[in-house]
Amino acid sequence: MYDYIANDQEENRQQDLIHKLEQTINGEYSAILCYEKLARMAPNETERKQILEIREDEMKHFQVFSQIYINLTGYQPTPKVTETCPDSYKAGLEFALVDEQKTVDFYLETADGAADRSVRKAFRRAAADEQNHAVWFLYYMVKNK
Repeated sequence: MYDYIANDQEENRQQDLIHKLEQTINGEYSAILCYEKLARMAPNETERKQILEIREDEMKHFQVFSQIYINLTGYQPTPKVTETCPDSYKAGLEFALVDEQKTVDFYLETADGAADRSVRKAFRRAAADEQNHAVWFLYYMVKNK
């Protein structure tokens, strides 16, 4: 009986992780597209390059989390845009800052609940990157007020 309960709990934990990975992949995909748009609106080359560098990080995260998803499910993820990127640079910076901060919390929470060490490490590494991105977006928000 206890084995059945343990297996059921493990199955629930696995399904929860898959659901969180789907959210993560959609979030990274949305950020990739948004930051491309934001880079095009940047007022100077320095900001444009930094935003494109952040976008590169998001692409790496997307690849890492997609591979974890494939390993767990055997299927390719089908990412979709879950949030609309604003049409102005200043609104886009604020949107990105808030999104990055929320993502840090989500990634750390997900890492804490993951049984697999490599999954925990991937989420913690991405959380650190997201926090760094938030600092850049905050800097550009203050600078462009």
